[in-house]
Amino acid sequence: MQSVEDRGKTHPRSKSAELKDLIDQEEFTLRKRLPRKLPKRKNDVYVSRKTDFKSQLERCKKILDLENEVFIHGLGAAITRASNLALTLELTGRGSLSTAVHTSTVELVDDLEPDKEDNEPDTFSRNNSAIHIKVYKVQSALLVTSGEDSSHR
Repeated sequence: MQSVEDRGKTHPRSKSAELKDLIDQEEFTLRKRLPRKLPKRKNDVYVSRKTDFKSQLERCKKILDLENEVFIHGLGAAITRASNLALTLELTGRGSLSTAVHTSTVELVDDLEPDKEDNEPDTFSRNNSAIHIKVYKVQSALLVTSGEDSSHR
């Protein structure tokens, strides 16, 4: 993978950035398709870099008020934000919440749309990392919230 100089530091270039260099921008336009999402359940939260972090945090808290678990999904650059969201929930839960993390690779499809009529459209696929985090109430928290007290057994 090539790298670029940025203020004296070397950063790896993404495959998408390398592809943009190979495409004649006067002849083609690169269009990134939306990723295929998992089926949307009421306790799924899809994290993006553009959505307000506090709004995502409040949404997760509301889900956990009604449900025993919330699933947080992040793709590519949103993995860090998804991880931070889950860790913030776990920290503010003060021992009542725990996490289970699963990572995967997602195939994404991009379209090359010709700007000139004599060029053919094309598509290509690339892989991107994904994270799926289950934030759930631990057993002792479930007993307290359901009205049971384990000391009176």
